Amino acid sequence: MKIDAPKIPDELRDRNFHEIFYEEDPELEMCVISDSVFENEAAVRVRLYNVVLKNCRFTNTDFQKMDLTDVIFENCDLSNANLSKSSIHRVIFKDCKLLGVNFEDSRFGNVQIINSILNLTALASSKFEKVLFQDSSLKSTDFYDCKFKSTEFQFCNLDGASFDHTSLKGVDISSSNFNTLTVAIEDLKGCKVSTHQALQFSTLMGLIIKD
Repeated sequence: MKIDAPKIPDELRDRNFHEIFYEEDPELEMCVISDSVFENEAAVRVRLYNVVLKNCRFTNTDFQKMDLTDVIFENCDLSNANLSKSSIHRVIFKDCKLLGVNFEDSRFGNVQIINSILNLTALASSKFEKVLFQDSSLKSTDFYDCKFKSTEFQFCNLDGASFDHTSLKGVDISSSNFNTLTVAIEDLKGCKVSTHQALQFSTLMGLIIKD
């Protein structure tokens, strides 16, 4: 699967995230933001374009209806932030903590989430197209009523994740692991799984396997 990478210019100026309050519109672009602490704040409809964020903390912040285009998050903490109804395109989250983030009713396109923690994250009613979850933990993550197109989970921990009312047709989870998973048997049709996972799902179906 080919994913379009964020378009980041070679030259970016340094800025602090709090400068968002100084703008007529809550928008930052063409910049690098490092070591900013923006916790327990509220900044709705923020727009970030061509931005790199490094070592920043956004815990418990309300970012509803955020617009992210051509953005890279590196080693950032967004735990318990609210990014519901957001638009997220050509974005990379790398080495990030996304514990308990609310991404409900959002749109993800050409997104890479690498070596990150998304335990207890809410992604219900979201749409994913060309999205890669890689080497990440998604324990007890909620994918209720989601739409997947060209989406892969590579070497992820999916234990306890819920795909209720979500078709996994065309989704590759074969390299990932889990002990329990919430998904309807009919929604597994077309899902790419490993031999071991096929045995796990057959047990969920109530089959008794004999050699």
